[in-house]
Amino acid sequence: MFDILPETSLVALVGLTGGIVLGLAARLGRLCTLGALEDLYYGGSAIRLRMWGIAVGIAIISTYSLSALGFIELKATLYLSLAWNPLASIFGGLMFGYGMALAGNCGYGALARLGGGDIRAFIIAIVMGLSAYITISGPLAYVRIWVFGAGIPALNPPSVPTAISQFSNLPIYLTGIMIGLFIFVGSVASGAMWRARASVFWGILVGLSITSGWVGTQWVATSGFEELPVVSHTFAAPLGESMIYLMTASGNSISFATGSVLGVLLGALAGSLIKGHFRWEACDDPRELRRQILGAMFMGIGSVIAFGCSVGQGLSAFSVLAFSAPITMACTMIGAAIGLRQLIYGFGTVR
Repeated sequence: MFDILPETSLVALVGLTGGIVLGLAARLGRLCTLGALEDLYYGGSAIRLRMWGIAVGIAIISTYSLSALGFIELKATLYLSLAWNPLASIFGGLMFGYGMALAGNCGYGALARLGGGDIRAFIIAIVMGLSAYITISGPLAYVRIWVFGAGIPALNPPSVPTAISQFSNLPIYLTGIMIGLFIFVGSVASGAMWRARASVFWGILVGLSITSGWVGTQWVATSGFEELPVVSHTFAAPLGESMIYLMTASGNSISFATGSVLGVLLGALAGSLIKGHFRWEACDDPRELRRQILGAMFMGIGSVIAFGCSVGQGLSAFSVLAFSAPITMACTMIGAAIGLRQLIYGFGTVR
């Protein structure tokens, strides 16, 4: 395989495959972080939130099962290789959730909508990617490092099963599988979910696509010669990374992130065509565009501070049961609730 494709192309292919599944899930399965929260807060429906829980549960079960078989080295994964900063998770999560409400979707949702012809989502994706890179290595990086510190390698993987194993005799992988089963059963145990079989189906596929990222990049990292990170899907910095690749492809290498972004776009395009929902849309209201740009800025900055977006922390970090995942997502939900309340009832200046 390495004789046919370079290692960077192989990890990009892994990202592309999983990204296509995520794009199809967004358009055919209606997977959406903000949509799930809107349904819960104002629609009285928890189906899409339970769908997210199914994806989380399956991702945890499959990730820890494959780690037990030696296919994934958990401590090498992105979210367990660095020490956890609780303050960054809280502040970044609140900021990301608030920005998500203002923008109307997250980075993943913007890509899914762009695949359906929504030009407004194109603006959100660009602004979010630029803001993320300004915070990673641009002027805001100095402030971020001063306030939250630079990421340092973790002495022990900052995960829930690791902490539990220190106080019990249970193996780490078994603890992880049990937690995943608990989340999966709790999410699927509803009469409404049994009737929404398509949501269960897409939730399972999304969970497996997250695990496929860990397995694929782990295989390339250990079988090849280049020092590549073990990663899975997230849609904050990868938006900026994809833009940089488009501008510097002749002197740059493709990556998992670039493949993942392209995969979501292709999957969303295919899904919108299958459903007959593809149509070009633009923003007619300058106030709406201003609000979406501001929200995208908040998301780009917040996701870097929190070390992941709603997919990065809400699915990928959750799949390895990183300490950061539940804290970041709880704060994201709170931030989104504040932003949605502002938009619906109005108590601020952004209208």
